[in-house]
Amino acid sequence: MPSSSTTTPTLSIDSPAMRSAGRDLLSLALMDARNHSLGLLSLLEQSTHNQSALQPYLPMQNHWWVAGHMAWFAEYWTGRNTRRIAGFACPSDATRLASIEPQADAWWNPALLPASSARHSDLPPPDAVRAYMLDTLESTLELLEKTAEHHQALYFYRLALFHEDLRAEQLIVQAQRLGVPLQLAVPAGMRLREALLLPATHWQLGSRAEDGFCPDNQLSTHEVAVPEFEIDANPVSWQQYLEFVDDGGYERAELWQSAGWAWLQSAGEQGQARRGPRYVQQISMASGAVLQTRFGKPTRMAGNQAVMHVSWWEAEAWCRWAGRRLPLELEWEVAAHQAARRGFAWGDVWEWCANNFYAYPGFVPGPWADASQPHFGHTRVLRGASFATRQRMKLPKLRGYAKPEWDAGFVGFRSCTL
Repeated sequence: MPSSSTTTPTLSIDSPAMRSAGRDLLSLALMDARNHSLGLLSLLEQSTHNQSALQPYLPMQNHWWVAGHMAWFAEYWTGRNTRRIAGFACPSDATRLASIEPQADAWWNPALLPASSARHSDLPPPDAVRAYMLDTLESTLELLEKTAEHHQALYFYRLALFHEDLRAEQLIVQAQRLGVPLQLAVPAGMRLREALLLPATHWQLGSRAEDGFCPDNQLSTHEVAVPEFEIDANPVSWQQYLEFVDDGGYERAELWQSAGWAWLQSAGEQGQARRGPRYVQQISMASGAVLQTRFGKPTRMAGNQAVMHVSWWEAEAWCRWAGRRLPLELEWEVAAHQAARRGFAWGDVWEWCANNFYAYPGFVPGPWADASQPHFGHTRVLRGASFATRQRMKLPKLRGYAKPEWDAGFVGFRSCTL
């Protein structure tokens, strides 16, 4: 990262401009993120069935592990990191000081987790996790107060904020899985618009380090020629998806890639074939009804709401059925920037793209080496954001990724002409 001075934008702490925030605003945002996480944990803890529901799951699928890992991550890269002043140039194996919690690495360092024998019972009690979260926040803020106002020095504090916001959405995904009644405003119906024609252009993919913090997979700007394309103004709606289901979309193998068809046959309850997206209890063209469980409550979906909790395989099968295709992430990004005033709407659901997650030309892994590099080539790109994503994370250049079978998150898709 360059050493130029930063300026603190006079904007909300939940603004995308936080990627360039200086000490004062960053300090407020870190407190806000931790309060948000603690609030979610309180709601998760109040669920009467949490403990039994967690029994079969490994630590990374346990909200108390996720919470402790947030705090561990921030301490590991700030307070314990002897090379934090180097910013992006800091080696991933820089010497670490001891944690304020002697067992922190054993509990929350993913690289040190035991194999499948590790269960949630091996973790510290919730009160100890909360105390660690508060203690590490206090120490992080004390260090931040003395940190120089330039990009390298602030890099790891911005990284800690980015990471905690990512993990907070993971907590909301877990609340959906466990049926915890979170009071979140889910997406309303969309104002449906005609598909948008985008002219051929040359586009600059990637972000510059001097523009502020961004993940390593987003760095390395390069120009790409983009042919003319047409793309949906909105994500695919439940009404559109109902037509696919009614036309036998889940019974017609010719609509699915072979790996997707194999996934479908075992993706339902008790290993049975699935007949609709995850968490759907009823989906019928005859009644026009889609009932999908949202945070433990069966909820009737409006026809103009974005379809949600679909895998890449389902999205790709729908596109085959409709005679369309998933957009390339390049096309999605161009449309998000150039067609926003023409009605290109995004932010209710993460959106699957056609291409694999790959490294941009000239990719250099950042200090958090596991953030991107291990996932190149075998995951699919997600673009956009969901209703559960913090506003400061909603940047049209942000690249997400997941395995094609992933359907637990708040994920939908849109399509392009062939």
